[in-house]
Amino acid sequence: MINKINREQGTGIMSNEQLELGTRDREKLGIRNEELGKPILIPNSYFLIKHTPASRPLLSLPGSAYVKISEGCGNNCSNCAIPLIRGPLHCRPLNDIVVECKGLLGRGIKELCLIGQDLGSYCYCGKGLPQLLEAIASLEGDFWVRLLYIHPEKFPLSILDIMEKDKRFLPYFDIPFQHASARILAAMNRCHADVNFDHANKYLELAGVIRKRLPAAIIRTTFLLGFPGETQEDFKLLLDFQDKLKADWLGCFLFSREDGTAAYKLKPQVPKKIAVERQREIEKKQIAITEKNMDRFIGQKLDVLLEEQIEPFWLGRLYCHAPEVDGAAVIKMPESGLEQLGLKAGDIVPCKIIARRGFDLEVEIEGKNN
Repeated sequence: MINKINREQGTGIMSNEQLELGTRDREKLGIRNEELGKPILIPNSYFLIKHTPASRPLLSLPGSAYVKISEGCGNNCSNCAIPLIRGPLHCRPLNDIVVECKGLLGRGIKELCLIGQDLGSYCYCGKGLPQLLEAIASLEGDFWVRLLYIHPEKFPLSILDIMEKDKRFLPYFDIPFQHASARILAAMNRCHADVNFDHANKYLELAGVIRKRLPAAIIRTTFLLGFPGETQEDFKLLLDFQDKLKADWLGCFLFSREDGTAAYKLKPQVPKKIAVERQREIEKKQIAITEKNMDRFIGQKLDVLLEEQIEPFWLGRLYCHAPEVDGAAVIKMPESGLEQLGLKAGDIVPCKIIARRGFDLEVEIEGKNN
């Protein structure tokens, strides 16, 4: 019998996620029946070492796989329950990650998505994220490496050196800026946040450096609205930051009170109606920004990862699309069909972008990679 327990409550940044545990799992973890459905602390090692590269189930669409490099978090943001539930940061050995990546590539995976609560905090035996990427770069083959979620205060600029040299590392940056008000960032206990420091300008400088060194860079970010004490002036600062940042993709979420967190009792609470109105204003403004940013791809020739057929189209992703959260590449079908070209889900093939449809990009297949 499969039983479900909460693996992570909503943090105001991400939606609830469920972990399915069988009877043996519950026995190993010492979980009592009355605890099912409640937040519990599960040892990091339980999540980190579960399957060999050859046996682990792949829950993503064909051609792509998530590779967890760490579990838990030591940033201790005041609104986040992750340290309470998953514990402090625990990083996997570098060699173990590389072995898993090699095994996944041997299974035909074309895209490795590195994940963790904060990739920038990765450190094992003195080796950080740049050293991990260098180790992955030693693997042979044509594949993509996508980095998902790097705290702006932990962003190691040296990873840009690696991306400039090795195009397999996609210039896609998932950086959760969260807010532009120094007062709100300090209340969130964001790393090094100071009410007297212009964090918004520092964040804009980081985005500028990334875009200067990697002109093809894609920046995704998240904003957290309705944090206790957020005023209209704080919100105006965020709107101004949004205008200047011009992120390619933006997720906008509402503050959620999580029992046991430092922010749980903070006051004054922002009325939900006001928080929702602010969220809608941000999202409405972002539509035009994202659409304009996507227009720059029209006419370009890029590689597309084929994912699935939804009659009468095929859908895929370009380097500017992370799995599940961004737009998609809508593939204009050749008369002969993809199968006649020897193509299948999970293949990466060259294409030409011919139009934008909302947030999605329409593409034509140019041929087949060798």
